[in-house]
Amino acid sequence: MIAIIDYNAGNTCSVQNALKRLGAEYELTADIAKIESAEKVIFPGVGHAKAAMDILNEKGLAQVIKGLKQPLLGVCLGMQLLCVKSEEANTNCLGIIPLEVLRFSNDSKEYKVPHMGWNTLHDTDDVIFSGLNDSDHCYFVHSYYVPSSKYSISTTNHILDFSSAIKINNFTGVQFHPEKSGKVGEQIIKNFLES
Repeated sequence: MIAIIDYNAGNTCSVQNALKRLGAEYELTADIAKIESAEKVIFPGVGHAKAAMDILNEKGLAQVIKGLKQPLLGVCLGMQLLCVKSEEANTNCLGIIPLEVLRFSNDSKEYKVPHMGWNTLHDTDDVIFSGLNDSDHCYFVHSYYVPSSKYSISTTNHILDFSSAIKINNFTGVQFHPEKSGKVGEQIIKNFLES
């Protein structure tokens, strides 16, 4: 069973719909025992970093997530919350990946913030991207980003190169929305489920 962590994230319905299309068995839950015993965990996210962390802490889910040993996929804000800190309201996050989430600069007239729409994945270097091309596009909506680093398993350019996916041990995060990225996103979710 796939556990989708329920903490009032804005994209849980679209994640559930993506899993339904793939015929995956899942449950949207905040039940600690169910999350800990799930085969795989999806950590969705659309919203504000501080509000999200407040809910995770109140429900006792922050400590649970940090202790998970099975594969976890963080999506958008779910990826950012895997990091140590976010510039969004100076928020302390889960601290699983030793990186800080930064805000895109508004100085550029060529690029808009938030980064919204389809963009290309580069340097895709993980089993989660199996069957995809290095120039495939996914759908992004975000004003904050994780810098490129040794934890990056794909990068994307908007104002600068940033991590469009990161990984450490059993934790994988994607900044884009695979559940809204058509066949490419469906393949990424399938790869996660089968890895």
